[in-house]
Amino acid sequence: MKLKILVGTMTSTADFVAQAIQMDCADLVDEIEIVLMDGLDINVFDEDALYLICTSTYGSGDVPDNARNLYDSLDLQPKYLGHVKYGVIALGDRTYTQTFAFGGKKFDERLQGLGAQRIGDVFIHDASAGTMPEELGTAWCREWLPTALAAMTKTPA
Repeated sequence: MKLKILVGTMTSTADFVAQAIQMDCADLVDEIEIVLMDGLDINVFDEDALYLICTSTYGSGDVPDNARNLYDSLDLQPKYLGHVKYGVIALGDRTYTQTFAFGGKKFDERLQGLGAQRIGDVFIHDASAGTMPEELGTAWCREWLPTALAAMTKTPA
């Protein structure tokens, strides 16, 4: 099974998290592919893969600029995504209390609205906590991946 990490970022932090996961979790899954969201649309979910949305939050609780096209296409080109199983790593800064980690939360809401199935809880990293998002994101992913992979092998009822 392939883990496809879709990265939304402005400052490369989400990309660094994805790269750390790719290096540290290679023993848990057959293949890990990192794809920056630049220019992607809803059709990225056509592949048979386990998806991980790894995105920061930008501006007033928005998705990063490179993720805008994909995010908007979930509304502009909607289709049923019941076959999609995914997880979310949402990066944010708690000092922005009204919009904390909204980039990841917004993707999660849209994907669920199209029938996609999130596995586990959204992992949220707070930049103001002084912790390394690569370390915590990788630790979360090592716990999440076995559950997610098991869910991929189950057939829908």
